[in-house]
Amino acid sequence: MRDARRVSTPPELPEIVTRAFDVSRRAGYVSFCRNETGRLLAALAATRTGTMAELGTGCGVGTAWLRSGVRGDAARIVSAELDARLATFANEIFDDDPLVEVLAVDWSSLRDRGPFSLLFLDAELPGDIGVDSIVDLVEPGGMVVLDDLQPCEQWPPLSYGRVDGLREQWLTDERFAAVEVMVASGTSVLIATRR
Repeated sequence: MRDARRVSTPPELPEIVTRAFDVSRRAGYVSFCRNETGRLLAALAATRTGTMAELGTGCGVGTAWLRSGVRGDAARIVSAELDARLATFANEIFDDDPLVEVLAVDWSSLRDRGPFSLLFLDAELPGDIGVDSIVDLVEPGGMVVLDDLQPCEQWPPLSYGRVDGLREQWLTDERFAAVEVMVASGTSVLIATRR
């Protein structure tokens, strides 16, 4: 039996995630998904088959978390990064991985690659990431994961003292069953499953 007083250490990072962090440091890029969000992505990816997508690769940390959850060759991942320099760095991580493709393109270029079984994007991604622009990118039963939300316990949801229209839209759209999940004390994730 475990001693309840024993302090536990956080689980080790998957090797591919460690590589992604190393590449991010080398690139001088410090904007990436948190480990708590990453572990959620890996768990969700483990339930998916078909093609998953990420909009806004950065240096590939979120992509690495998704890849760490993929079972065998049941799914593949395509990721779009507008900044060609960052896409080049991310490609270093996945050069020899036939299940991952990182493209230096605007996210809207992935429209012809869908529908996706899981779509991961940053809630702060520039451009229109509302439900209407995303719905057709996701297959029925597919999931959309938006991260980097400030936790909110009230309705309507507020962010920085203003109604968070994006979050309100995702949580009330009848085409999705959606929930906001707090993954750490200062951040939450929205998960929406297409009906």
